Amino acid sequence: MMARVHIIGAGLAGLSAAVELADSAELLLHEAAPQAGGRCRSYFDSTLNMTIDNGNHLLLSGNDSALAYARKIGGAEKLAGPDEAAFDFCDLEQRQRWRLRPNAGQLPWWILAPDRRVPQTAGLDYVALARLLFAGPKQTLRPFLGSGDLARKLWDPIFVSALNTDPSEASARLAGAIVRETFARGGEACRPLVAVEGLSAAFVDPALAYIRARGGEIRFGAKLREIAFAEGQAAALDFGEAMIELGAEDKVILAVPPQVAISLAPGLKAPLESRAIVNAHFAFPAPKNLPLLTGVIGAASEWLFGFSDRLSVTISAAERFLSTPREDLARSIWDEVQAVAGIEAPLPAWQIIKEKRATFAATPEQDALRPGTETQWRNLFLAGDWTQTGLPATIEGAIRSGVRAAKACAK
Repeated sequence: MMARVHIIGAGLAGLSAAVELADSAELLLHEAAPQAGGRCRSYFDSTLNMTIDNGNHLLLSGNDSALAYARKIGGAEKLAGPDEAAFDFCDLEQRQRWRLRPNAGQLPWWILAPDRRVPQTAGLDYVALARLLFAGPKQTLRPFLGSGDLARKLWDPIFVSALNTDPSEASARLAGAIVRETFARGGEACRPLVAVEGLSAAFVDPALAYIRARGGEIRFGAKLREIAFAEGQAAALDFGEAMIELGAEDKVILAVPPQVAISLAPGLKAPLESRAIVNAHFAFPAPKNLPLLTGVIGAASEWLFGFSDRLSVTISAAERFLSTPREDLARSIWDEVQAVAGIEAPLPAWQIIKEKRATFAATPEQDALRPGTETQWRNLFLAGDWTQTGLPATIEGAIRSGVRAAKACAK
């Protein structure tokens, strides 16, 4: 008889755990919301009259766990990007454009080629980044990056988006983990990948189909209110209208936000300080010559995504914009979008999404609070990008945490 596993939460952490266990366990996936995906999903927006993502997300080809998950569920074909590592940038203040092109091999000869690196920088300027690989748990990022032209034009945009935390307070060790898994592995691990048909098409809908095809049960609108504990393990799950008693061999994976997790698991410590992300979507098709992804320097906008039906902007560590009226924000961002895309057009239909608690704050102090997969209860396991994955709060971290929780269940 297969073991029964209850997975609480159908974000990417919960979905990846379920996919990992689908062939070896009797699965019940409980999600409080009416849909799966959590902070990484698509929805139809009536203002724009199109399907958009609740937040723009970027993968890199070095995100091994995320790509293995996408391939397993059949979503990898929904990811698009250049054949080689290439990142386009536009500096609106200095009126410059360039393309960063790390070479494919691990030996980084690209830093010696002026046409592959940031203009007006030298190869030796990039060597300092290797120090991040040896950063300690209490060190912050800014001293490693400096405050010169290279930091402004390259390192700040990359690490602010990866960590969603300002470099002055961000964890250098988490930044080092990003370097170790991408730049240090060469350009083959740095190719940008985007879910051009939406996050749900690549990561959510195929996972639900995969789980159901293997007999897994998915329950939406099922909010877990309390976990009863007895004799060192989770003994019952209280969903309000239904109480599920757990057998001796039953397992539970708690794949919920940290605020919810600590309310359900007494004594659990977790990072509760958060950082915001603002996304802007404009119903205007990308010009044919616009790259799929452009880093924007010297502006509020940080990354511009050029989709076939819309232009979308992401701003990380965006607390400064939370109180800005949405229409004012849309107009100012649209001005920047026009300058980057080389267009002149009145403000089209738009949507601004302010995610106040988009990720945990990737500071050394908050990183130290992240729990591991196992808990004090022998049948209760944790998953989520806020658990101790060794990475900041990313798609890769969320999926990796789910796989780890599934493997812990199977022991």
